[in-house]
Amino acid sequence: MNPDYNLDADFSELLVNLSTFKNQISHIQKCGKIASDSLLGGGTLFFCGNGGSAADSQHWAAELTGRFLFERNPIRAVALTVDTSALTAIGNDFGFEHIFSRQILGLAKPNDVLVGITTSGNSRNVVEAAKSMKSVGGKVIAFSGPMHGEIDEFADGVINCPGSRTDLIQDIQVLLGHSFCKVVEQLVVESTK
Repeated sequence: MNPDYNLDADFSELLVNLSTFKNQISHIQKCGKIASDSLLGGGTLFFCGNGGSAADSQHWAAELTGRFLFERNPIRAVALTVDTSALTAIGNDFGFEHIFSRQILGLAKPNDVLVGITTSGNSRNVVEAAKSMKSVGGKVIAFSGPMHGEIDEFADGVINCPGSRTDLIQDIQVLLGHSFCKVVEQLVVESTK
């Protein structure tokens, strides 16, 4: 193995990051409540992100429309990253920064929620989607990096994921995304008993 691959350092950082974030669990609970309140009021959750975060948006939406920890009815969740015709047409005609915002303007309504995933907090297309969600009267939950990003300005709830590199931030985001789905699912299931 190449001695430059310092995996011990990566795992050590992840452990420190998780330990640090443990004191901020209330942020996940707050964001889960925002999402479940929307769903219980007839709203829909829309997810978006770039690259690995696009895959996370699909993953988390699938946890909710499918089954996560409970046998239950499907939860209304849509990943804006999966319609290749919309993505390529909007990207070509309006610019890549609008691939999600145009979909939000066409699909979202007041009381809906956008879950925007961006390790920098500044991904232009995710920020534009957040602006569009606010313009239609919806709410925004941001899964962001460790620093304040532009998306924070439009977010009703922010989960800042620690990490010194994009991949390490994404490692934390996957765990916290599952935690978010767990809170949403529990709140929705409990309210329908």
